[in-house]
Amino acid sequence: MRNKAAKGSGLAEMRVVTERSPRVFAFGDIHGCSSELNVLLDFLRSRYQASRADQFVFIGDYIDRGPDSKGVIDALLAWKDHYPKTVFLRGNHEDMLLGFLGMGGNSGEVYLVNGGTEFFKSYGIEPSGPLSEIAKSLPREHLQFFTSLELGVSIGEFLFVHAGINPARALNEQNSHDVMWIRGEFVPVEHKLGKTVVFGHTPFADVMLHMPYKIGIDTGLVYGNTLSAVELVEGTVFQVDRGGDQVTVSSLRDRLNSGSD
Repeated sequence: MRNKAAKGSGLAEMRVVTERSPRVFAFGDIHGCSSELNVLLDFLRSRYQASRADQFVFIGDYIDRGPDSKGVIDALLAWKDHYPKTVFLRGNHEDMLLGFLGMGGNSGEVYLVNGGTEFFKSYGIEPSGPLSEIAKSLPREHLQFFTSLELGVSIGEFLFVHAGINPARALNEQNSHDVMWIRGEFVPVEHKLGKTVVFGHTPFADVMLHMPYKIGIDTGLVYGNTLSAVELVEGTVFQVDRGGDQVTVSSLRDRLNSGSD
């Protein structure tokens, strides 16, 4: 069942993925940077033998701020066509877009000043006039992509959400606003969910490891830093610098042993 954020702060059900996969990849915030995304995806296809049996989780905030939101969604849809075990989560920027379009999201009134202008520019759309006409200007498959995004998935010992969880709430009591927007109440705090939370939303200079509680994978690509992805079975980090055409590969275990945070 797909989870859609209701207006306000409804409960955020987390889908449980019971099927085991040989590898589980998670990707940090992309924010309209299609070039770096394609470098990483091409590497995983050609050099790392991405398989249809592997699990791929994209953590949200695919759009806004960067130059090519449309190209990012095109690339993600093409990836899902080849790799069916791909999950797309809803970030706060996708939620704001849906709010702006009057399609069930929140904070739409501040969307354009938070990167939405760049989103519509990448589609060649002027975001004025009736909302229904603006929505019709988006490719149908892209609009379907935005409306079908999930709020969270649980895979083995990992919980994947865009922003984090509220440490004061049980897993079945998390609300949609927190999993897309929470930051200060979550990032420095230990929690008792019994799972490692893999999240984006809050940019770090490098992958943030606070084990066994959380792994932060937004490394500020759109701000000039890097796009990061992690593979959680073998424990590998993949990174592409902003404007780069090479992928750097490193070990999560080595980072933990060196005390990297």
